[in-house]
Amino acid sequence: MNKNQQAEFVKWFGPLLDALRELGYSGKPKEVSDTIAKNLKLNESVLDAALKSGANRFHNQVAWARQYLTWEGLLDSSERGTWKLTEKGKNTKLNQEESRKLFLKWVEINQKARKSKSSIQSIKEQEEEDPESIEIPAESTLIDVLQSLSPSGFENICKELLREHNFENVQVTGKSHDGGIDGFGILEINPFVSFKVLFQCKRYKGSVSRAQVGDFRNAMIGRAEKGIILTTGTFTNEAIKEASRDGAPQIELVDGKKLVQMFEKVELGVKPKVVYEVNLNYFQKFKD
Repeated sequence: MNKNQQAEFVKWFGPLLDALRELGYSGKPKEVSDTIAKNLKLNESVLDAALKSGANRFHNQVAWARQYLTWEGLLDSSERGTWKLTEKGKNTKLNQEESRKLFLKWVEINQKARKSKSSIQSIKEQEEEDPESIEIPAESTLIDVLQSLSPSGFENICKELLREHNFENVQVTGKSHDGGIDGFGILEINPFVSFKVLFQCKRYKGSVSRAQVGDFRNAMIGRAEKGIILTTGTFTNEAIKEASRDGAPQIELVDGKKLVQMFEKVELGVKPKVVYEVNLNYFQKFKD
């Protein structure tokens, strides 16, 4: 492999470690990405760029940076859904040259483990694929299935999903010219408190924009205090800010990744499967 060949996500190695230290040594993936973006003052063009699949490029690159740092033993992969620094990681800082050396080390190790693919092929794959899809291939498969449904079919599967997550009296309205509201349900917090929730379903491969979130909120006014937008795609950074804007009804955003997690949690249309990932870092010490 050309020694200059390098994936873009390598530049996030050091900032990712710094972000986790700032967050108290652990954090959710979105928290980590947001902290990196804040610390480096990244512009919207970087934060909203998408891959061919429609996934967010920046978040995907940060996820790949996390994967390499995990292989190196700097992050703990035992707790799913939370990124946590190991003792080694707490005391490690990486500049670009150190990050590059770490990257090349693991590209070589992985290339030997996957003899059918060259190092350059592996790097190109990592630029476009989600590292989680390697560990859980069903994720991309489920998204593909959901995106293949008819618009009304996707609305009805979202209705079933909300029912499984304890919503009651869930209905799909099926009305056109209704401001983008596809249905509603009742969420009971306790025997004394419950409220109406409106929802919108977007069977997207791309991103939901700030304007679309604003339009949905406008349609909610006077009808409900809470709304949910579910999509098989992603949300732009500005859409996320709009959803939680102060002084306006709050809107919950469920992107493709979270949607998959919701299906998996209640095992709706999916069956659990145990997958073991080889810890290459563990076996590396036995090669010397």
